[in-house]
Amino acid sequence: MVFNRSLLARAALGPAAGAVLMAFMASGAIPAYQMYSVGLAAVYTIVVLSVGLLAGWSGIWSVGHPAFFAIGAYFAAYGSGHDWPLEAVVLGAVATGAALGAFLGYAGARFSVLYIALLTLAFTTVTLELVNRWSSVTGGDQGVPVIQLRSALGLGTVLGGGADAQYLAVGAAAVVLALAVPAAASGLRMRLVAAKSHPLAARTIGIAPEAQSALSFAVSGACTCFAGVLLGLLTGFVSPDPFSLTFGISLIAACVLGGVGTVLGAVAGGIYLTWNPSLSSAVGLPQPVVQGLVLIAVLLFLPGGVVPFLATPARSVLRRMRRQPDAEVPPSAEELPDLAPLEPPSRTPDDGPVLLHLEHVSVSYGGIKALEDASLSLRHNEILAVIGPNGAGKTTLLNALSGLTGNGRVSGSAEFDGRPLFRSRATARRRLGIGRTFQHAEVFSELTVAENVLCTRRRITAQDRAEVARLLHSVGLADVADRRPGELPFGLQKRLDLARAMAEDPQLLILDEPFGGLDAGERALLARHIRRLHADGTAVVVIDHVLDDLFSVAHRVLAFDFGRTIGEGSPDTVLQDPKVRSSYLGTVDGRTRPPEHVGERSMIRLHGVGHTYGGVVALRDIDLDVRQGAVLGIAGANGAGKSTLAGILHGSLTPTRGDRGTGGAVRTSLAPEGRALFKTLSLRENLEVAAYAAGITGAPLRERLEETVQWLPSRLRDRMSASAGGLSGGEQQMLAIARALIVEPDVLIVDEPALGLAPALVDEVYDRLAGLAHDGLTVVLLEQLLSRAMSVCHEVAVLHEGVVAARGRPGDPAFAAMAEAAYFGGGQDAAATTAAADARISPVK
Repeated sequence: MVFNRSLLARAALGPAAGAVLMAFMASGAIPAYQMYSVGLAAVYTIVVLSVGLLAGWSGIWSVGHPAFFAIGAYFAAYGSGHDWPLEAVVLGAVATGAALGAFLGYAGARFSVLYIALLTLAFTTVTLELVNRWSSVTGGDQGVPVIQLRSALGLGTVLGGGADAQYLAVGAAAVVLALAVPAAASGLRMRLVAAKSHPLAARTIGIAPEAQSALSFAVSGACTCFAGVLLGLLTGFVSPDPFSLTFGISLIAACVLGGVGTVLGAVAGGIYLTWNPSLSSAVGLPQPVVQGLVLIAVLLFLPGGVVPFLATPARSVLRRMRRQPDAEVPPSAEELPDLAPLEPPSRTPDDGPVLLHLEHVSVSYGGIKALEDASLSLRHNEILAVIGPNGAGKTTLLNALSGLTGNGRVSGSAEFDGRPLFRSRATARRRLGIGRTFQHAEVFSELTVAENVLCTRRRITAQDRAEVARLLHSVGLADVADRRPGELPFGLQKRLDLARAMAEDPQLLILDEPFGGLDAGERALLARHIRRLHADGTAVVVIDHVLDDLFSVAHRVLAFDFGRTIGEGSPDTVLQDPKVRSSYLGTVDGRTRPPEHVGERSMIRLHGVGHTYGGVVALRDIDLDVRQGAVLGIAGANGAGKSTLAGILHGSLTPTRGDRGTGGAVRTSLAPEGRALFKTLSLRENLEVAAYAAGITGAPLRERLEETVQWLPSRLRDRMSASAGGLSGGEQQMLAIARALIVEPDVLIVDEPALGLAPALVDEVYDRLAGLAHDGLTVVLLEQLLSRAMSVCHEVAVLHEGVVAARGRPGDPAFAAMAEAAYFGGGQDAAATTAAADARISPVK
């Protein structure tokens, strides 16, 4: 931790305020009858701080702190009765609270927030029951006195219920607040927040969420037990009444009122807890009623708490004063001095030392093999690209290298720099020299840009901050270092994800779809970063669907499909492998053909449609016309924008710009990618839910249900009461289509119907879709395999990076080559390609 003047000044505010308050107490300015309330507010401040920081920094909401509070108080009572010194009582209470807190934190880290709350609830219930029954120590319902505690260090004697205890409580609260201020700026807080924000990403930088939860709960429990000792001395008598579950709920309310995770918010919460009884008496309402009304008002009007609400204007002014004029526009690729244009990497010598070696690696989840018998070698200073269609096993391979396979069973062997890799935990692989980015830039949203990178360090020094500043400058993020990731566009978030992975100079950098969602300039900048890493001696494994940018940085390409390696070669030759081409483009047997006649009525028309997700461009300038009775194919690789286009065609997603029009009253229905079935409901219930949502009930529902069930294959018609989760993948897909059909749509939109299915099941699904088209239903088919779309559709539009790169009729001989080129590279001029296709398209009669 780096102590600067500002930090020291803020840390000194607590002791200074405590000294002033004690001076007022000594001068008699505070009436004697109020001094107890001041001391109680100080004790409550410590407890609220421990609960609030645990929730704000670790995301753990505990209702078990009344038990810690009671343990500390009874330690004081027991020590007083057995002539223990004050220091022994404090150390015993703190050690007990830390041990119990560490246990609860470690155990609770495996569960959701609800289960952690239940765990702490059980802890409080058991503790209070022990307090009531262990009467020889606690006095049971009658309680036990705290007479006095002598200091072993010669600091005097503190009488229970005396003025010395009040001064001690105020002084102790001041010291705890002073310690909390630098803790808020420390690497400890950053790592706790990182583990809370994104546990998987935290593991890739060496942070174990379970250990962080145990540590934070241990500190919180220790502080609360310490406050319990102060409470025992302050009151001079300890009984079970103050430690009820109601008090636990009051603690949470006080945290929310003051501001969760803030130091000053704890002071506000402590004051609120102390004077809430007086407020209730003043308004003539019971305490729970007043507390509930106050909490409701805060949640409705000040959801962040009182202190953050009051601090926001001042923080905004300071930010504007510190911000440089050009901070809103981070440097572009051309403006970054450290990233001069680099040539594409030359081929790595075959005789170089091997950094990573995988042999017969498989990953299975139950009976599903996501990766099967994968073998590869990666040399030092080599960039390896891994390609394959959606579901090929690419991300599973990266997760196996990162140790993020979850409950998957990993077999085979892997060596990294001569050491067994699979024996190391995910958190240890960072120390081995492995960095990782994620497809969607999984940054820590509650930390600033600089803190996102600093949290990779356990102890932060001035040198660490200087190194991080240089790293952020190299990726063009220096001007936004103090801002939160949510304030930045997606491209800058991608840079931040890369910077975090680059921290501490890993030997191997794993990049998961780094080019996805970026525009051409951002992709060019990223390619320069990857080449710079290669020039600095870092090996890179990268997967992506943007093949032209991916191949521009790779030495070697490895192709996967259905979890297996199907090809390997240089970027110039790998796509010439028939197996690799067919994995992207597909192969068909020609059995399924669309109907010959198509109407001229326009069912859905898109004009100039574009869509973005928080700065990520998914679609740009889409023009489409879906004609009645047509089978329109939308082909493209994963990430091309097909599912976004499906939502817009369906009408469930409103485009960011452009127009969607229909030719009259048109009912659309969507069978989404991944099926989205209600797995715990039966087949019949899945159909009924869709009908109810469309307003179909009574006799029409029974009629539609009967017709739809008849469309299903016989093996499903006989199992309508079975759970949907028990169906095979192909059966689930047919149920998803049937659920879309039950509303009698005019246009059926099916997103990736063949995803994850065996070839025989694919043929069955497409045969049934062709049957619907022959019955006159308009079908929009979104398909990853180009050849499949070309075989079953009247017209095919090829999406590439959110743009219609080619459009035409499969029967046009020139269109096949045009579509294939657009699928892989997008073409040089998408508009010209589409215009040429339009000139060749004529209505099918």
